Amino acid sequence: MQANTNNASVTDQGFMAQAMHLAVQAADIGEVPVGALVVCNGQVIGQGYNQTISAHDPCAHAEIMALRQAAQAIGNYRLSGCDLYVTLEPCTMCVGAIIHARIKRLIYAATEPKAGAVASQLQLFSKPHYNHTVQVESGVMADESSAMLSNFFKQRRLAHKVNQAKKDAVVNSTSIIDQSKDAVI
Repeated sequence: MQANTNNASVTDQGFMAQAMHLAVQAADIGEVPVGALVVCNGQVIGQGYNQTISAHDPCAHAEIMALRQAAQAIGNYRLSGCDLYVTLEPCTMCVGAIIHARIKRLIYAATEPKAGAVASQLQLFSKPHYNHTVQVESGVMADESSAMLSNFFKQRRLAHKVNQAKKDAVVNSTSIIDQSKDAVI
């Protein structure tokens, strides 16, 4: 089901670059940097980026946000003939939404080894019981997307270590003060 994307079209690269800009917006607000675009007849009709934390919505993945906006734009939940560009391999929830929306073609950048539901783990599009087939292309700007994700999580881990060190320092200084009080008594 996976297409060879070593020769991705200029159009696909251009739309994926736009999705990458959306992913940066997600990172800027502390969300996992994933961006998505719905394109129909060469026009962007929906876009989104991860907002699960900021929107307090477990379904606010980039793909879902883009599909919702596109459906509103055309006044129909069926997005037949449209393409979805996303910077990370979709999860199970998003694959279901892609099928229900009748997306014609999914183009994604990086694989998601832990929870990817297209190629990495479940390969849901290859299941015979679905009444819709989605064309899949992967690897368009994969290196750039992977680097953005890796950097985001590296920064998040570093921030966690700094915060933990600060907490440890407060606990240690409180402990030292308590010990000196005990020594005085």
